[in-house]
Amino acid sequence: MTTKAKNKATEPASNSDDMVAAVDDLVDDMAKVRDALGRVIFGQERVIEESLVTLLAGGHCLLVGVPGLGKTLLVETLGRVFGMEERRVQFTPDLMPADILGSEVLEESETGKRAFRFVKGPVFCQLLMADEINRASPRTQSALLQAMQEHRVSVAGHYYELPDPFHVLATQNPLEQEGTYPLPEAQLDRFFMQVDVEHPDLDTEREILIKTTGADRPEAKKVMDPKALIRAQGLVRHIPVGESVAEAILKLVRAGRPESSDLPEVVNHVSWGPGPRASQALMLGVRARAMIQGRLAPSVEDVLALAHPILRHRMALTFGARAEGVTVGQVIDRLCQIVG
Repeated sequence: MTTKAKNKATEPASNSDDMVAAVDDLVDDMAKVRDALGRVIFGQERVIEESLVTLLAGGHCLLVGVPGLGKTLLVETLGRVFGMEERRVQFTPDLMPADILGSEVLEESETGKRAFRFVKGPVFCQLLMADEINRASPRTQSALLQAMQEHRVSVAGHYYELPDPFHVLATQNPLEQEGTYPLPEAQLDRFFMQVDVEHPDLDTEREILIKTTGADRPEAKKVMDPKALIRAQGLVRHIPVGESVAEAILKLVRAGRPESSDLPEVVNHVSWGPGPRASQALMLGVRARAMIQGRLAPSVEDVLALAHPILRHRMALTFGARAEGVTVGQVIDRLCQIVG
């Protein structure tokens, strides 16, 4: 996409009436998207909503759960529904950074002249599925840092721009499992959300059992295209946010930092808390969630709904807190109490 076309795709509505009409159109599109996803992904409404919020906010998503819960299927289905160019990388202990980013190869022409040519890796796509990202070594995990933050990669001193839009949806097994490596804190902070995928309830598992083992397997169809997604991401940034919502975000995030918090649960149990990127993520996330639900303005309820997925991977507990059985979720619940 050219720069002119990109600017046009992200251009906001010209006035309030146009903006309302654009939001109404997007609400209809998102309802179709959720319906398409629901035909393949059963009983994961919260996971689907949080994943869509991440995409509308232009971020990257970390899906955490034990194998077999449909994390990879969700990413594949999102790529199909949004019509994005999708690549999949299975992370293993022997995966090298060049296997993701690409590398330069030496070629010789018919005249005998030699030159290096850059061969692009799988990161050059619109939706990268990093499957079981914590199976690879920290060195390989860190290879995604620049791509996730700057939407470009640097190889042999040259920069290469990534396609637009560009999203990384990574799956991760719980760290208690054998053969996994914890992600670096800097990389964790690049993920807009950490979405925890849990086991389905009885009725949902019965539905999965019946619908996925028959002759006709459900399939999702394309609903939007990448240009429409870019326009939606531009529209999200122009949704107005009230002062009360902004104050709730600041209060929530700052109360989670031991050096600036008055809560004993934070001062005694938290080693390091969320930084300004958490505030930015909440600001974009509440706008996207409000839009998905057909509202023109976010509320404090949106802040509370997104507190866990946005903060849980941006906080670390002290050794003593972990020894006492304290969880990050319990600390975030306490933070939500002072806001709600």
